[in-house]
Amino acid sequence: MTKPVPADIISRLKAVLGENGWSQDPERLQPKLVEWRDRWFGDTPFLALPANTAQVSAVVGVCYEAGVAITPQGGNTGLVGGQIPQGEILLSTEKLSRVREIETFDDVIVAEAGVTLAAIHEAAAGVNRRFPLGLASEGSATVGGFISTNAGGTQVLRYGTARSLVLGLEAVLPNGDVWDGLKRLRKDNTGYDLKQLLIGAEGTLGVVTAASLKLFPVLESRAVAWIGLTGLDAAVELLARAKQEAGGAVEAFEMIARIGVEFVLRNVPGSRDPLDAPYPYYVLVEFASGEPGSAEGAMERFLAKGLEDGLVADAALAQTGAQAKALWALRENQSAAQKPEGVVWKHDVSVPVSQVATFIKQADAAMERLTPGCRIAAFGHVGDGNVHYDVFGPVGGDPALHEATRDEAGRIVNDIIAGFGGSISAEHGLGSMKTDEAAHYKSPVELAAQRAVRLALDPKRIMNPRVLF
Repeated sequence: MTKPVPADIISRLKAVLGENGWSQDPERLQPKLVEWRDRWFGDTPFLALPANTAQVSAVVGVCYEAGVAITPQGGNTGLVGGQIPQGEILLSTEKLSRVREIETFDDVIVAEAGVTLAAIHEAAAGVNRRFPLGLASEGSATVGGFISTNAGGTQVLRYGTARSLVLGLEAVLPNGDVWDGLKRLRKDNTGYDLKQLLIGAEGTLGVVTAASLKLFPVLESRAVAWIGLTGLDAAVELLARAKQEAGGAVEAFEMIARIGVEFVLRNVPGSRDPLDAPYPYYVLVEFASGEPGSAEGAMERFLAKGLEDGLVADAALAQTGAQAKALWALRENQSAAQKPEGVVWKHDVSVPVSQVATFIKQADAAMERLTPGCRIAAFGHVGDGNVHYDVFGPVGGDPALHEATRDEAGRIVNDIIAGFGGSISAEHGLGSMKTDEAAHYKSPVELAAQRAVRLALDPKRIMNPRVLF
């Protein structure tokens, strides 16, 4: 239970932030206290709105001295509740919104924690560069948020997670000290890599205030195809063939179950089914190359061979940018389209790529035994083994009963994942939702090491105290 924040600490925080740097207005606070799926609701006595790194340092320093807990928050797009305070001071990075610098020779953009991913994309495009982290929530997800959760997205297959895209960080450590690690170095072998500790730490080791991010060339040759599969096993086989046919040009390889497509068609206006007949699973494939015509040619050969060998049942190849965007919308709207469909057990998991189809089949059978008639919307980044495995109750079933079985279903799915040597959180982090469950699957050695790191940097455990170990 978070301790009440003393009135004198609130007064000190108001003084260091200035008149426009804080709020206790319930209407101002309310949107920041609700997770977008309405699963987590929080409360806070005070919203800190620092405008620069020095103010972040001052806020954290005051709280550290007094032993007052802090929950950092970026765009509030997290899906595991880690950004929702439960009585702690809420520190929002929304005013840290400057792109400080962009340099094409070094291929780097330096941006503050509150800059949205969409703004990063726009700034990069303005200098004919690209930042290849793609998230459906790009309009609200922020630099600090996607770094603190080590976000993955749709281009992990080619570019890696956020961890692979960060050159340097600036951060305020739990005692209020500012660490200036905004390097642009591609190689730096001088001991422990502090930035890698902060990436994916979900705000438990400090507050990221700015980052140096890698930029990449814009690839003009691009091909996008929507493919109906003859069976689930065909997805993994087609991935191997795509890599062989296109080499390093496979930009994304996403899988979507038919029921997920039906959710989008039903709940997202303007959506259209790309193929004439339905198929149980689909893959959305994108190739990109700097060589004119290369991606298009590789895609045509890939599809022709897949049709010939019976792995591809049907396919739609985007002929324009608008068509490609429409195909991607079917994938990017999966989560949003689920909201009207009722109670759902959501699992963000990963297994070795070769085992994706086997995992889904085993989990499907287990869920059917637990809840006969359940509806399973599996989708995700099959190219990197990350499956969003979402289970809805039967049509006409009792939502309360489905909700009551959530924990049992989670343990069943996670046990299956553990059997594959997989992860129960592939890209969303642990947050409030999965911290306790993750401790069940981690070894005592790993837990002790993680706790030792946290204790060394935050001995008072003031940073996001409910999250991680």
